[in-house]
Amino acid sequence: MYPTIFHIPLLHIPIYGYGLMMVCAFLATQWLASALARTKGIDPEIFVNVALIALVSGVIGSRMSHVLENLSYYTNPHLTAWENFTNMINIRSGGLTFYGGLILAAPIVLGYLLYRKVTARLAMDICAPCITLGLAIGRLGCFLNGCCYGAPTTLPWAVQFPYSALGAYADQVENHKIIPPRELCVPTGDDSTRLVTTDEINQGYVLTGDPAQPKMYLAPDVKAIAATQHSQPVHPAQLYSTITSGLLTALLLCYFFMPHTGGRVFALMLMLEGPSRFLLEMLRVEPPVLGPMSLSMVIGLILLVIGIVLWFSLGSVKDKTPAFPLLQTA
Repeated sequence: MYPTIFHIPLLHIPIYGYGLMMVCAFLATQWLASALARTKGIDPEIFVNVALIALVSGVIGSRMSHVLENLSYYTNPHLTAWENFTNMINIRSGGLTFYGGLILAAPIVLGYLLYRKVTARLAMDICAPCITLGLAIGRLGCFLNGCCYGAPTTLPWAVQFPYSALGAYADQVENHKIIPPRELCVPTGDDSTRLVTTDEINQGYVLTGDPAQPKMYLAPDVKAIAATQHSQPVHPAQLYSTITSGLLTALLLCYFFMPHTGGRVFALMLMLEGPSRFLLEMLRVEPPVLGPMSLSMVIGLILLVIGIVLWFSLGSVKDKTPAFPLLQTA
C-alpha cells in the first residue's frame, strides 16, 4: 500500500516498493539457484547468468501477458497512441502477469542451460523452487503497489487501498461502487470524466491536448482530498499468493533434497501451482476470457495437465537423483 517507499535524500529520486521487491526477488532467486547448483557440483556462476536472462525475459513476457489480458485499458480511445504505448511499457505502475513471464522465460532459460551442458531435468529441478520463491517476494511488491488486488470482501483481514495506488479505487469507481469527489475528476472531451493520476495531482495540472487551453489546473486542495480516499475493503490476494508460494517453495526444496526422478520437482511445481493459482483467481478481479474463467485460470489448468503428464512420463526414467549429501546416512 506504499507505491513509493522513500526518496533518496538530496537527489529526490523515488524508490518504488514494486521495483524494490523485484530487486529482492532477483537477488533471492539468484542466490537460491546458485546454492542448489553448488550441491550438484555445477558452476554457480551459470545460474547468475540464468537469473539475469530470466529477469529480462520474464518481465517482458509478464508485461505482454498483462497488456493482452487488459487490452481495452491500453487501447483507450481518450488517449493518444503514444500515451497508450507508454502505459503499456510503464511497469512502474505494476501489472506483470506471472504466467506470461513463465511461458516466455522458461524455454529461453532452458535453452541457455542446455547450451551450458546442464542436463534438462536437473536444470528444471533447480529452477522450480526459484520460480515460486520469486513469485512469493514479487507479490509483496504487488501489495505495496496496489495492483493484483482481490475482490471486495467484509472479512476482518480485508484491506483498503489508498487513492495513490489507484488500481482498486479506479476499478470500483468504474463499476459505480464508489462516487469520487468532483475535484478528482477531469473531463475527457466526450461528456465523460476520468480520475486524475497521482503524478497530475503532484504537478497540480492536467495536460488537455487543446492548443487553446493546454493545461487545466486542479483545485488547490486536491492532494488533501485524494489523501482521504480509499477503496472499499478487498481481499489481500497478493498476500495470499505470497503465503501460498512460500509454502510451495519449502515443499519443493524438501522434495529436491530427497531421492527423486530428475525433473519431477518441476513437474510437482506445475501440479501444485496451477490449481492453487486457479483457486486464488476466484478471489481476484480479472476479466474473463473463457466463460467465467480468467486467462490465469485457463493457464493454471493447462499447467496442471502438463505437470501430470510430465510427472508420469518421467516415471519411466530409472535413474534417481541422489539425496542431498547431508541427509544421507552412512
